[in-house]
Amino acid sequence: MTTGKDYGTRHREVNPSKCALIVIDVQKRFQSMTAPILPTVNRTISLCRSVKIPVIFIRHVDDPNYKVLREHWGDLKDTPFLEDPTNDFLSGLAVEEDDLVLEKTTYSAFEETGLEEKLKEMGVEEVIITGVNTNVCCETSARIAFVKGFRVFFSTDATNTFSDKLRDAALTNLAFAFAYLVNCDMLETSFKTD
Repeated sequence: MTTGKDYGTRHREVNPSKCALIVIDVQKRFQSMTAPILPTVNRTISLCRSVKIPVIFIRHVDDPNYKVLREHWGDLKDTPFLEDPTNDFLSGLAVEEDDLVLEKTTYSAFEETGLEEKLKEMGVEEVIITGVNTNVCCETSARIAFVKGFRVFFSTDATNTFSDKLRDAALTNLAFAFAYLVNCDMLETSFKTD
């Protein structure tokens, strides 16, 4: 029987002229997951900038009216809202003044953020997904990007989550039906040949 991991061998090169990098939720409030991958996220950002791939940062802020999310997690009743400093990007994240920063209130980077419209305005057909959580906001955004017609490249070394089990399940699902799995070394090799 074929396993989902077998699908991870699919390969395709990123087309820098049609691609955008999406950096999801690399914020202070998720520091336990974002800090370990910060060097890899920054390396991915640097690699993308070296071939003129635009970088878009997504920041999660909680909406007090989004009751389903708050109910599901239970401990969100005291969660910070927009003005809370834990919503800030993690110190050291390579955000530049001209980078596009969008705010989301749910798992999807596409839900009520204007991201799809911005990508289309930019002529983007492909996205590279990085950030946290691999199996929540990153996976949700990747799946929705695919459904909306974008080719998805999903970073295996510039995403992170709570456990290896959750990470592996997400990567298996994404490789099976939604995304090409990439890492920094693969991107660097690909960009050198362009």
